[in-house]
Amino acid sequence: MISTSETLFAQAQTIIPGGVNSPVRAFRSVGGSPVFMHSAEGAWLTDVDGNRYLDFINSWGPMILGHAPAVVLDAVREALPRSLSFGAPTRREIDIAAQIIKMVPGIEKVRLVNSGTEACMSAVRVARGYTGRAKILKFEGCYHGHGDAFLIAAGSGALTLGEPDSAGVTRGVAQDTLTAPYNDLLAVEAIIAANPGQIAALILEPVVGNMGLVVPADGFLARLRELCTAHGIVLIFDEVMTGFRLAPGGAQELYGITADLVTLGKIIGGGLPVGAYGGRADIMNCVAPVGKVYQAGTLSGNPIATAAGLAQLGYLAEHPELYTELERITGRIADGTRQIAADLGLHYTVNRVGSMFSVFFTSRPVHNLADAKHADTAAFGRYFHAMLQRGIYLAPSQFEALFVSIAMTDELVDLYLTACREAMIEAHSL
Repeated sequence: MISTSETLFAQAQTIIPGGVNSPVRAFRSVGGSPVFMHSAEGAWLTDVDGNRYLDFINSWGPMILGHAPAVVLDAVREALPRSLSFGAPTRREIDIAAQIIKMVPGIEKVRLVNSGTEACMSAVRVARGYTGRAKILKFEGCYHGHGDAFLIAAGSGALTLGEPDSAGVTRGVAQDTLTAPYNDLLAVEAIIAANPGQIAALILEPVVGNMGLVVPADGFLARLRELCTAHGIVLIFDEVMTGFRLAPGGAQELYGITADLVTLGKIIGGGLPVGAYGGRADIMNCVAPVGKVYQAGTLSGNPIATAAGLAQLGYLAEHPELYTELERITGRIADGTRQIAADLGLHYTVNRVGSMFSVFFTSRPVHNLADAKHADTAAFGRYFHAMLQRGIYLAPSQFEALFVSIAMTDELVDLYLTACREAMIEAHSL
């Protein structure tokens, strides 16, 4: 019997490229047809056929309070009757900017945009305008959105498709993008030495979520800070995934490292389309209309997104204890997964920071993109579908991090671990 999801996917492929509006949703790396969702609440997703799934994507991170939290929905309901967009300033834009500055280390001024991609594109442009330099340095497997400059050795969906470089990116753009392996300080030092006075910005995910979850090595972030300071390079932390998730102040707070610019994503809108970039006032003052770096957007500071964001960020600020609980509950998940694999003789690598984690289908420690590519993607695909059949919704790619919300309970962790053991056995015919 053909499911409603399969019917919708067949229809979608005739009118939408690949049948999806973001490549990883197509399930190509795991096989089969994507599941079309209908609704979500708490830790659960419900698809168009009425099947329920325990959610470990959480809209790729922002649903830290779980789906449809009352505090966010109430704020949106209150804002809705006042109209959906003005294209003019609102008080709430000031309020959410002030909340971001209060919570995130190093941000003195902030500009709202519409997505994490916009935030990263804008931050790099500002860094170039501030320094008068052209080149940027990024890390293999880090994904900063689909801006041209970032689609060189990219992670996330580009990596999932096996095409880390995109057609349509010009040679000139590629020449201005330098890449190094993540966690490789010697490579970074060599690149800086080979391009004296030419690098405007070094951008990275301080904790990588776009080649699976990869942890910064001890001293890695601190040394990058030293190098950028010494060579006049703008250090940009892409905290679209880690911002407000790993700690109230994101990875900067967790690791005690302050970047020059920080990019943020949809978590500041409770899941609605929104983003932001901010940092040192002297750099941010390069942005128009004060400075000469142009960036604009009709929907930037959208009143519905800012209402949702203020409610969510305010709740996170008022309840720091939830990060302790997220640490505990995600620790149970990661440790339990690692133990199950070991019991079955698989010895897979499980990486975790806070409420983000990944299970790499390789016994090799994963510190960078080259390590991640040793994973058995075929086995992961079988595992993914075995988990899906047991009501567990994972990212449909080996190269994506998983996210846990505060709606996850110990009882739900037990459900996950039972499914995990059965799925690993099925995936390997043990």
